[in-house]
Amino acid sequence: MKKFRFELQDVLEVRKFEEDAATAELAKALAVETEIQNNLNIIASQYAATKAGVQGSLNPADYIASNQFYKLLEYQKEELLKQMAQANIVTAEKRKILNEILQKVQALEKMKEEEYKSFQVESQREEDNQADEINTIRFNNTDL
Repeated sequence: MKKFRFELQDVLEVRKFEEDAATAELAKALAVETEIQNNLNIIASQYAATKAGVQGSLNPADYIASNQFYKLLEYQKEELLKQMAQANIVTAEKRKILNEILQKVQALEKMKEEEYKSFQVESQREEDNQADEINTIRFNNTDL
């Protein structure tokens, strides 16, 4: 019995390699987003800690220092939000590329699946024909 061979197997393997590479690129982009979000969370906690530290103070220097620190945190937050917007764009592009590659891989896998089903049907038909021939030969040889 012959073995199944998908003629586009090499292409499928290349597409799967591209899929793995695109997945890795998307993971990197998501890691950048996560890092930026973590930095935003740190800024928020620093803001809250500074506000809590100044709350009971009557010293004007504390209020001036906290106000300057708030401005610094606000500037850092704005920069991080700009970076987050750029990172979101990059992530969306990586996700789009991955989806396109996934569609190509799925199309090839579906094609392979259909060819395998046809191969199985054809193989079964050949086995049945061979069995019929063997039975016919046996039946014909007993008549002689």
